[in-house]
Amino acid sequence: MMMVKVQRGDVIRIHYTGKVKETGEVFDTTYEEVAKEAGIYKEKGVYGPVPVAVGAGHVIKGLDEQLEGLEVGKRYEIVVPPEKGFGKRDPKLVKTFTLGQFKRRGIVPFPGMPITLEGEGGRKIKGRVLTVSGGRVRVDFNNPYAGRYLLYEVEIVEKVDDPIEKVKALVELRLPMVDTSKIIIEVGEKDVTIDFKPVLDGVDKNTLILGEVLLENDLRFIGYENVAFKPTMEELLKPPEDEGEEGGEEEKAEEKVEEEGEQGS
Repeated sequence: MMMVKVQRGDVIRIHYTGKVKETGEVFDTTYEEVAKEAGIYKEKGVYGPVPVAVGAGHVIKGLDEQLEGLEVGKRYEIVVPPEKGFGKRDPKLVKTFTLGQFKRRGIVPFPGMPITLEGEGGRKIKGRVLTVSGGRVRVDFNNPYAGRYLLYEVEIVEKVDDPIEKVKALVELRLPMVDTSKIIIEVGEKDVTIDFKPVLDGVDKNTLILGEVLLENDLRFIGYENVAFKPTMEELLKPPEDEGEEGGEEEKAEEKVEEEGEQGS
């Protein structure tokens, strides 16, 4: 069998488990069983080999950079330093509050307690209580894995070569709720069109808009210069038509068919 190596821009599927190197604590995995054992299983999580465009930032930087050159079908252990993982610990993100500030909200803080505060512009910031003493509460707003070396156990499951399957894999990554067997994909040398109309009823419009924005970047990254979606983002952003126009869509569709028929003759 020929040895296939992973290159930047390839679309591959990988299985992985991410652990904190020092403690072995599992914080992320594509295996359902491992997630259950580690107590991090999510009911709505998507498990199984994940599609990744190598170099596009779909996985943590230190892992993404080390995928290049790996062989399809093999397993690896990859160590990621903090600066290419969740960042170094920032002492400025450890804040001190008064106990009264918590009590006024009806919260009795204790070390290790997770808390969420609202920052500027309504952005939620997650933190963890470090200490409670002398009427002072110290809270750490660093990512819990900041400053840690990470260990990823990775299996390169496959490299996706077929152009249509590559596009489907990226749709699966960005819009996991979409049934990729129903969408219509057309690809040329440098252009790609994805028609989401057959699955519109099952997808929230805002989710689809965000998915299209991300997909456009992904598809350009793997080499497509012209990316088109049906419906377009503009069409998705339009307010719904007045209810009084029922049946109008069908008539418009019939007119369009007639016009196309005339052009074809």
